[in-house]
Amino acid sequence: MDIKGLDYNTQREKLVLSEYGREIQKMVDVAIGLPTKEERMRCANAIIRQMEMKNPQIRQSEDYMQTLWSHLYLMGRNELDIDWPFDVSNAEKISSKPQPMAHPTNENISRIRHYGRLVGEVFEKLKTMPEGPERDELVRMTANQMKRDLMTWGHGSMDDERIADDLARFTDGKIQVDPSTFRLDHITPIVPDSGNGKKKKKK
Repeated sequence: MDIKGLDYNTQREKLVLSEYGREIQKMVDVAIGLPTKEERMRCANAIIRQMEMKNPQIRQSEDYMQTLWSHLYLMGRNELDIDWPFDVSNAEKISSKPQPMAHPTNENISRIRHYGRLVGEVFEKLKTMPEGPERDELVRMTANQMKRDLMTWGHGSMDDERIADDLARFTDGKIQVDPSTFRLDHITPIVPDSGNGKKKKKK
């Protein structure tokens, strides 16, 4: 519905830096259109003072004036022709978005999330470890942790054969153990309390 006299934010041009508000952006647009560099410079200094008042927490930074002038440059969209008192050549980096970080679910970790990230990292380590007592001990510790994880998260069977199968699968066949001779620690499943959680009062 279009009502005369009402101006909705969704219908307006997107702000370059929303923290300063639309009024500051309008002031920058006015400064761009002034006829002489002297007038534009006086207007720019007035805008900087308003920006500082609008965003006072910026004063906590030692180089806050540099930041303010860089912000003004961005809001001016490279159209504000003044003698800049600070170097604003790197101002564009302020508005650039960081590169997205790789998420573990984008890798094979999603297949073994019930074992956790650390166990997944151990699988990768086991792929390259040479045979010997050190690797055997790490295999034993990892297998016991896998058994605990399966018990904790209720991911189906947690018998030794399942552990041996997962060890081989997630290490690309590098770790092969025989369930009939490879003994894991006995882990007692946690039985949930079936009571109502209330303790009986002593008489």
